[in-house]
Amino acid sequence: MRKDYLFTSESVSEGHPDKVSDRISDMVVDHFIAKDPFARVACETLTTTNKVVLAGEIRGPVQEDKEEIISKVRDCIKDIGYEQEGFHWQNADIQYLLHGQSADIAMGVDSSGNKDEGAGDQGIMFGYACTETPELMPAPIYYSHKILELMAKGRKEGSLPGLEPDSKSQVTLKYVNGQPHAVTSVVISTQHADGLSPADVQEIVTPVLKQAIPAPLLQHLSDEEYYVNPTGNFVIGGPDGDTGLTGRKIIVDTYGGAAPHGGGAFSGKDPTKVDRSAAYAARYLAKNIVAAGLSSQCTIQLSYAIGVAKPLSIYVNTQGTNTIDEAKIEAAIPEIMNLSPKGIREKLQLNRPIYEQTAAYGHFGRTHNSTSGAFSWEALDLVSDFKSLA
Repeated sequence: MRKDYLFTSESVSEGHPDKVSDRISDMVVDHFIAKDPFARVACETLTTTNKVVLAGEIRGPVQEDKEEIISKVRDCIKDIGYEQEGFHWQNADIQYLLHGQSADIAMGVDSSGNKDEGAGDQGIMFGYACTETPELMPAPIYYSHKILELMAKGRKEGSLPGLEPDSKSQVTLKYVNGQPHAVTSVVISTQHADGLSPADVQEIVTPVLKQAIPAPLLQHLSDEEYYVNPTGNFVIGGPDGDTGLTGRKIIVDTYGGAAPHGGGAFSGKDPTKVDRSAAYAARYLAKNIVAAGLSSQCTIQLSYAIGVAKPLSIYVNTQGTNTIDEAKIEAAIPEIMNLSPKGIREKLQLNRPIYEQTAAYGHFGRTHNSTSGAFSWEALDLVSDFKSLA
């Protein structure tokens, strides 16, 4: 395993057109789950110049709730901060194309008789954890998220005037002996008010960079490798500048490329869709394994077939950092956690309206809120179970 190398991850803000779409789709999930914890939702959103298109399959009061959902779409856009000529919460045209769920899909997923609740689709899902940050996340994606999260906070509070909602970040880290050693380059591109120069924008965002990344990692960053709005101007942005679609930022949503991804998006899907729930379970297991000291890195793969409850396979890879045999960890996982869709849903309490807040700044490495149940997959309540294996 290589010990010395450069690795880069990127993030995009809540105002990025794809993230606007993700948030709206997750708002729809929360809307129906708040009314019925067992609602089925598969919602896709397209955003472009002053237009939002909602499409998908729902088991719930689809047509009865149409006007309420359209109003909530406007609330999402307003909260993100879009009051621009090309994309405005008040006058955007919202097309509502949600309809009922396919009976064939429902039949395969529903429990009946002796049949347990099945997976909402086939597929492979991955979870990952490592010791690079206290949150047990890869450092490049964690710091990329943090830059944009702090920029959005400052923009909304008024301490960073001149910034607009659409932005991207990218952090390159030098690893020495397998651990983050120094940031070698940073890219921050942010939409801004007309009339600001790149130098003006750099002056606004540099304090955020220093707040987001620990000083020891920044001490070797040169001015030549610090890029702020390298195109020179970024006034037109958001859905007015680029069309957004749900599910196009799956690497941003997970580990920034530091771990595999099964290919399925999370946003817009209720927890019967294992693309979402099993990826959360895999992260939960990997994080607890690392926190238990069984390894300093852990990748977990789960696989499912549509309509089938039990996972078809469980795979653990610790990149040689394990303190006990990986096969022993694999064998213990089904004893420690029920990985059927129902088992995951009940263990992580996923039938709650907790999804809209996951749509930006990553689904992982966030703070578990024990009151609302948000980010339950970040809890460390399995550590003692995994420690017992040692």
